[in-house]
Amino acid sequence: MGPEKQENATEENGVEPKYDPEFTGKVIAATGPKAHPRLKAIMPSLLRHLHDFAREVDLTIAEWMAGIEFINEAGRMSTDRRNETGLVSDILGLESLADEITSKLLADESGATPSAVLGPFYRANAPILPNGSSIIFASPDSEWYKQAEPLLTHVSGRVVSASSGKPIPDAVVDVWLAGPNGLYEQQDEEQPDMNLRGRFQTDAGGHYALICLKPTPYPIPFDGPAGRLLQLLDRHPYRPAHIHFIVGAPGFRTLITQVFDVEDAYVANDTVFAVKDELIVTFKRREGDKKAHWTLEYDFVLSEM
Repeated sequence: MGPEKQENATEENGVEPKYDPEFTGKVIAATGPKAHPRLKAIMPSLLRHLHDFAREVDLTIAEWMAGIEFINEAGRMSTDRRNETGLVSDILGLESLADEITSKLLADESGATPSAVLGPFYRANAPILPNGSSIIFASPDSEWYKQAEPLLTHVSGRVVSASSGKPIPDAVVDVWLAGPNGLYEQQDEEQPDMNLRGRFQTDAGGHYALICLKPTPYPIPFDGPAGRLLQLLDRHPYRPAHIHFIVGAPGFRTLITQVFDVEDAYVANDTVFAVKDELIVTFKRREGDKKAHWTLEYDFVLSEM
C-alpha cells in the first residue's frame, strides 16, 4: 500500500497513524529527473517495502545499528577468495530467488540445464587443463590426499545446444568443489592453491572429461555473520554434496549451476535453498580404473543468445 493510500485508509478508519504517513512519499519523491532509469523504476518499491518493514516491527535505533554493523562486518570479511556478503544473501534465499527470476526472464528454449547459485567460494582464472586431467593438485603422500583417495571420481559428458541438440565444440567447463573435509582450498592450509579447481575445453564432439572427487556435505563457515545468523535462527548450516560448474561458449548464454548427490540427506534441506530436481545426479561405482572409484556422466544443455 502506497503512502497516500495508507494515509487515506487511516483517515477513513478514524485511527491516528502511529508514524508519519507522509515520510516514505517524501523519500521517494527525492529521486531526481536524471536518475538511472532502472533505479528510478525499482527504488519506490524498495523504499516502500523497507519502510513498511521498519514500521511493522517497530525497528529501534539500536536494532538498526546492529543491522548496519552486521552488513559492515560481512563486507569487511569479503575478499576475492570468500564472499561473506554473498553467503548472507544465500542463507536468506535471496540469491536462489534472483536466480529463479533471472532464469524465467531469459528462458526462451526448453530443455536447457537449470542454473543454480554461484556461491561465495568461486575463484576466477582456474588453471586450463587437458580433457581427462585431474583437478587434484595435493601430493599423494599428504594426509589430505589419503582422506580424498576413496572419493576419486571421473566426471564426463557433453555440452550441447538446447535448440538443435548439436554438440558445442570449444565450450569452457569451469569446475570447483570442496574437499572431503568440507573446505575449499582457500579455506584450508593443507590444500595447494587452486586445488579442486580447473577449466576444460570441449572437443569437436562437445565432450569434456575430468578427475575430481565425489562431493561431500559440509557446513557453511560459522566464523562470520552468516554463521551467527543461522545460529540465532536455530537453523542447520549444511549444504548437500555438490559440484559447481560454469559452462560457456560463444553465442550461448553462460550457465552457472551445481549438481547434487541424490544420496545426500541435505538435498531435501539445503541451507541456501539451491537444489533443483533436474540437478540431482547419481554417482556410480567405477570398476577397473585405478584413477577413479566413482563415475558421473552429465550433459550440459546451453541456450542460444
